[in-house]
Amino acid sequence: MKILPLLLLSTVLMLSSCISTRNTIRNIDDNIPGPALNEDYNSFIITKKATNKKYAYNENYPVNVGFTTLEDGLNNQIRFLNALAGPKGEKITYKLVDTCCPFPTKKSDMGAGMLDIFEINYEGQSKPILLYINKFERGEVMIPVGLTNRK
Repeated sequence: MKILPLLLLSTVLMLSSCISTRNTIRNIDDNIPGPALNEDYNSFIITKKATNKKYAYNENYPVNVGFTTLEDGLNNQIRFLNALAGPKGEKITYKLVDTCCPFPTKKSDMGAGMLDIFEINYEGQSKPILLYINKFERGEVMIPVGLTNRK
């Protein structure tokens, strides 16, 4: 009987230690307006290209698409991905491959969020690209280095 409370306590301690007490995401901006929508493609309209090579490729610089409700976060991730093309305008495919990098946020009932990692593929590519996307927070949405916007 005493093992159950001990197991419960150790589980709670382990889970709470996985979440950083400080936010390491460097590009959150709650004041930035959300991008315009292209209704025809269910995508954002993105024209600005990122100059920081870490943008979208590093967990500290994810694409922050939390412009609407948390329940709509996946839709915003899809809208971002649908706006992208390969370096020469190639059609891309994408799939969610992992989540990572817990961080504190006030935009979740649990007080923590996770980044989603999407794999990007296009014809002629030597290896897949992994992009980090944050559906909880807001930030400037740009085209990651090495990709273009869908025409």
